[in-house]
Amino acid sequence: MKIYLDGKFVEERDAKVSVFDHGLLYGDGVFEGIRAYNGRVFKLKEHVKRLFNSARAIMLSIPATGEEVEKIVLKTLRVNKLKNGYVRLVVTRGIGDLGLDPLKCKVPTIFCIADKIQLYPPGYYQKGLEIVIVSTRRVMPEALNPCIKSLNYLNNILAKIEANRAGVPEAIMLNSEGYVAECTGDNIFIIKGRTLLTPPTWAGALDGITRQTVMELAQKKLRLDVREDLMTPYHLYVADECFLTGTAAEAIPVTRVDTRIIGDGNPGRITLKLMKEFHRLTETTGVAI
Repeated sequence: MKIYLDGKFVEERDAKVSVFDHGLLYGDGVFEGIRAYNGRVFKLKEHVKRLFNSARAIMLSIPATGEEVEKIVLKTLRVNKLKNGYVRLVVTRGIGDLGLDPLKCKVPTIFCIADKIQLYPPGYYQKGLEIVIVSTRRVMPEALNPCIKSLNYLNNILAKIEANRAGVPEAIMLNSEGYVAECTGDNIFIIKGRTLLTPPTWAGALDGITRQTVMELAQKKLRLDVREDLMTPYHLYVADECFLTGTAAEAIPVTRVDTRIIGDGNPGRITLKLMKEFHRLTETTGVAI
């Protein structure tokens, strides 16, 4: 595997960043997870735009244009001869000293990894996930806005640890007010009748690229009433259907929450239709590698 690192491609064993890099020391940086399907990169421009928005929000100046970053992603896939894969694109504050001051970091670090990924086994897409609500609360948007896709994921990791201890693959995080925010690495949706509901970003949810794509498909293809609104654990328990979305996870059904059966205990009819529409879109659109 060859990895792009600050302007050149290096072997995996040589892909090293300094121990003084503030991305390592303080989680000071931003990233994107991007998928390639059948020789096309899905929603590449949208991912790169979000990367730059995240960087701007934390006053991190990326030393490249959006077009140049897009070319880095495409070339990383070509060099590794991947037509189907997952790309991790990262920009850190760069090398500084042991203090917090970002002004001590003169040059940001950019690296790009292209590899295979399988977040969940195929069986979960057929039978659905069992997930739980955990005690770890989502960081308040006033403290760290969830629209910033930063390298600081300790909040999510603590929730993931709780999921591991509960013996389930994913966890739901509530915000400080007790409303559903998101899962540790995925956005969450419920369906009630013909309404598709997902938490708003101001309640603690990442503005996911897959999330937006599924919302558009639900409106245009299935004619659902799509809403961003607050939801409580009760709304999850009594939902007709539930599913998660994310770049790595794509769209995956949920059939149990806190041991409560969702709907009839099988992946929902509308969920399966949305999954099918999403897969069709990934196979027919994107930027050619």
